Amino acid sequence: MSQDTYNRLWTNAQKDLDAQLQTEREQFLQPEKDHVKAFRMLAASYINYLQIFHRLEEAHSHLIHQQKRAAIRRVLDGVIGRILEMKKEMVGLENSEFHYTDNVIEDLKLLPEDTEIPIPEYFVKENLEGLQQREKTLHEILLNAGLETEKPVEAMRFEEAIKMIQVAERARQGRRRALFMKQIHLEEKRKRHTKLQEQTGPDPDDAATCIQKVWRGYIQRKKTEKMREEEMIFLGMSNPPHLRALRSTPHMHTRQEDALQAEVQERHEEEFIKDKLRETEGLDIRETLQDQIRQCFMECRHIIGRFPDYPAKEAGGSMAIFSQKTPEQVAAELAAQREMALQKKSQKEKKRKRKRKGKRKRKEGTENWKETVWQNRDEGRDFLQDHDPELIKAEKREEVEEEIRVQVDELMQQKLEELKLAVDGEKSSKKKKGKKSEKKKAGRKKISELEEDLTPDRTIDSLYRELAEEGVLIKAKPVNLSDYVGEYSYLGTTLRQVNIEPMPSLADIRQLIALYGILPLGSQTAHEKAPLVKALLLAGPTGVGKRMLVHAICTETGANLFNLSPSNIGGKYPGKNGLQMMLHMVLKVAKQLQPSVVWIGDTEKTFYKAVPKAEEQMNPKRLEKILPKFLKALKAEDRVLLVGTTSRPFDAKIKPFCKVYQKIILIPRPDYASRFVLWKHAITQHGGEITKLLSISCLAKLSDGFTQGCIVQVVRAVLSELRLLQMARKPLCTAEFLTPLASQDPVYNEEEETFKAWYAKTPLGRARSKAAAKREKAGKGKGKKK
Repeated sequence: MSQDTYNRLWTNAQKDLDAQLQTEREQFLQPEKDHVKAFRMLAASYINYLQIFHRLEEAHSHLIHQQKRAAIRRVLDGVIGRILEMKKEMVGLENSEFHYTDNVIEDLKLLPEDTEIPIPEYFVKENLEGLQQREKTLHEILLNAGLETEKPVEAMRFEEAIKMIQVAERARQGRRRALFMKQIHLEEKRKRHTKLQEQTGPDPDDAATCIQKVWRGYIQRKKTEKMREEEMIFLGMSNPPHLRALRSTPHMHTRQEDALQAEVQERHEEEFIKDKLRETEGLDIRETLQDQIRQCFMECRHIIGRFPDYPAKEAGGSMAIFSQKTPEQVAAELAAQREMALQKKSQKEKKRKRKRKGKRKRKEGTENWKETVWQNRDEGRDFLQDHDPELIKAEKREEVEEEIRVQVDELMQQKLEELKLAVDGEKSSKKKKGKKSEKKKAGRKKISELEEDLTPDRTIDSLYRELAEEGVLIKAKPVNLSDYVGEYSYLGTTLRQVNIEPMPSLADIRQLIALYGILPLGSQTAHEKAPLVKALLLAGPTGVGKRMLVHAICTETGANLFNLSPSNIGGKYPGKNGLQMMLHMVLKVAKQLQPSVVWIGDTEKTFYKAVPKAEEQMNPKRLEKILPKFLKALKAEDRVLLVGTTSRPFDAKIKPFCKVYQKIILIPRPDYASRFVLWKHAITQHGGEITKLLSISCLAKLSDGFTQGCIVQVVRAVLSELRLLQMARKPLCTAEFLTPLASQDPVYNEEEETFKAWYAKTPLGRARSKAAAKREKAGKGKGKKK
């Protein structure tokens, strides 16, 4: 699609966003007492934001113009944050991580696929080179440490090599011989044709062909010249014929033509313009600031009889001076400005008003940025969709002024001290007092064990290498979130209406991973502004894909993966100091090279009620007391996520367990719809073909209770290399999968009930049980009144 299509998509998304915000202002001001109505309002807003998110992400990923992409990026981050806020409100209202909105989707005339959360491409694309370099470095470190081996290259036998060379040489000789014979044949044909012409005279057909060739060449050259001229007019590098005679100067539109001929400078254009501004306007800005500050000093001494104290850097420096003017001074300045304005010409006054309006519009915020900047802009000449230097100048001018203001503050502070000493005979002692107070404040601050820098003399590269060599920093498998196949639950709302709590579907799990794991780690703005999630727990039976989801989070965001599982860190960094050093190194590298994921597999062992004798030597509980400190050291700006996976959460002490993990996601065995989709996906992915002899519905029904891992193992066992070779003459049938499926261990109902009972003891489970009891009690009270 063209750029105009994505511009319209962006415009429509912005209009829908404005309409959604206006709707929320009208609806959310008054509290809603009805639980069902409140949830429908939140769910409708949540789904509308998802639709806006879809359109903005598509426009951002396909538009070429960098400044447009930057503008969309800001709105996109805001929409991501709003989606996370709406999700938090829905969780607080229903006391559940899983929500069933099939009735709302039906009212909005949408499909379940429309509510899928897209993963923005810029999460990985913006830092693709750095991620590739980091992956290459990690691969080399693991190879040198012997933790990873390269695939051996099979050497070719001597006889095979000779045979291959002979085949290639014979083919080359055959091609050369065929070319030589073709040339001889054409030469003989030409000679025969020449002799025939000498005997019978020129052929009329040959003459006509020659004339046609010359004429068609002439016509084509004319068409090409005309197309070239039209292209130059379209690019703005030439004027139409009727305007060429009206050109006043030969250098009209030279800037536009030069901009079109220049190459696209993606990375360094903003810095180049900023340096240019510093060179051209820096001196004038410096002199203007000095004059303003000097005048302010003199006015203050004239009013209060002495020079004022220069504001500290923390208070804003010279900016605080201008904000501290008295009302009389402001009124006098306004009166002087009015007198100056009356003396000027009316034309200049109109120009100044236009400029003020333009500046005011640029400062209004993001509500009408689309209309003021891009809505009515003529982009017919912007064929390259590159950048607009004037917009960059307007943004960078404030940064240049701020940099110069800092330098001017240092200079004017010295001059103020000299003036005080020369005129009033005062000496400034503010600096010394400030330093002493700062030292006292610094001495009072308490630094936690993990925030203290235990490795001040070591570089991040050396820490990265050590963690990789020790096996703490591991390589994430390239798995996307879309590879976690599962279907949407269509009966959730119906079951809840009859007071039956449905088990979540795999599509619900996929959405929660995107909301709590991928979106905050991928967007710095969303991580800082949206509700913060520091720790995430994935609980479920063996084989439901918990480890796969951890690797998917790392793949979609380009995050580092640290493995702090008890089985992995057993015997490494022994003692209390060693453990503190290891977590300090992990925290330091994770913050410096963010985003990062810290994974603890079999995390229930860290919070064991009683350690089994077979695992006492491994000391699995060594992280129990230090994990809360680890989470406390993570700030809002640190894109670091702690992810724990467990298949036996009921073996752990529930109070400290739930205190560490802020969000708990219970992953069940797949339902019928998810099994149907999974069987079909796994068979086609491994090279199989689905025919009439293969009943996917039958396999989905027979595999009730089996996890995703069991289904994938069965498919791999059946579709061997030999079976794939026989596929053409012997199609797959249902019976081939039954024997391997019978050898797998299913998840029985008793185990699933155990997981449900454990989840009911978590904070969110208890809150939901209390809310349900209150609603039931209120319902009984109304029945008695009736």
